[in-house]
Amino acid sequence: MVFEPSNLAVCETCGTQYDVPLSQHPGTCRICEDPRQYVPASGQSWTSLAKEQQLQKNIFETDSDDPRIHYITTRPLTPAELPPGLCDSTTTRKQLGIGQRCILLQTQHGNVIWDLVAFLDEATIDFINEKGGLEAIVISHPHFYTTHMEWAKVFRCPVYVSNDDAEWLNRKDSEGVRKLVGGVTKIEEVRGDVTMIQAGGHFDGSCVLLWEKKLFIADTMMSAPSGFNNAKRLPDTTTYSFMWSYPNMIPLSPSAIHGIWKALKPFDFNTTYGGFAGQNVSRPDLKKQVLESMKIFLKIGGHDKAEIYGETL
Repeated sequence: MVFEPSNLAVCETCGTQYDVPLSQHPGTCRICEDPRQYVPASGQSWTSLAKEQQLQKNIFETDSDDPRIHYITTRPLTPAELPPGLCDSTTTRKQLGIGQRCILLQTQHGNVIWDLVAFLDEATIDFINEKGGLEAIVISHPHFYTTHMEWAKVFRCPVYVSNDDAEWLNRKDSEGVRKLVGGVTKIEEVRGDVTMIQAGGHFDGSCVLLWEKKLFIADTMMSAPSGFNNAKRLPDTTTYSFMWSYPNMIPLSPSAIHGIWKALKPFDFNTTYGGFAGQNVSRPDLKKQVLESMKIFLKIGGHDKAEIYGETL
């Protein structure tokens, strides 16, 4: 099919698309107004996929260690005044949306995209189709819902989202493409090659995705700089951080962090892929370091009696 980018209103800051034309955009974006996001210092601004075709481009990169994994990120055609980042609230010329990446996985039984960027164009469609198209889209949490109805229409595939976050959906599903799920869900379109795991925390329905021993974590937990290359593992060195709001730096509660661990504990993994570029971490004892990071995070925060201290692998 020929891609015809719509003129529906899209929030420039987070990339969320609404069921109204750009000329009738909402007064505010309810995703950005939530305390886990933010309205920029410059104020709320709106655009559309049609308008952004002349302003944005997507970049495609194949993982250096696994040629079955491909990253798609958005960049402005005109360089931004400030580099993109979670706490960048002033620039008015940046990538459409938060700056996350979506990840194309070429599994044995078909392709799955984990999370989405808001921008979609012919070049992106061609890139994905050249890799074999899409069997399913799986989205971790509402910050990455973006323009998923547009993607589903183009690739004629279902979109998996958590039922516990359904209140944050901002477009009607007139085509019946959404699959609202919870708990542990095998993606049936690829014969269960990948598993969607609800872990909660950042949002009640926040999910991770497991493929082989690769764990795609989005914002459920965030790779920390000290975890990339620290062979000595000095005391109180974390590999991950756990926040209710990353841009506003509001930490998760002990019970929410414990909930993430209980969701992950039954599964084996040795690599995590974060929601943003440069956030991959791989080592044999990685699962152990997730638990260690949780305990350090809560200990430094003063939670001396957190139940997670009793957890082991």
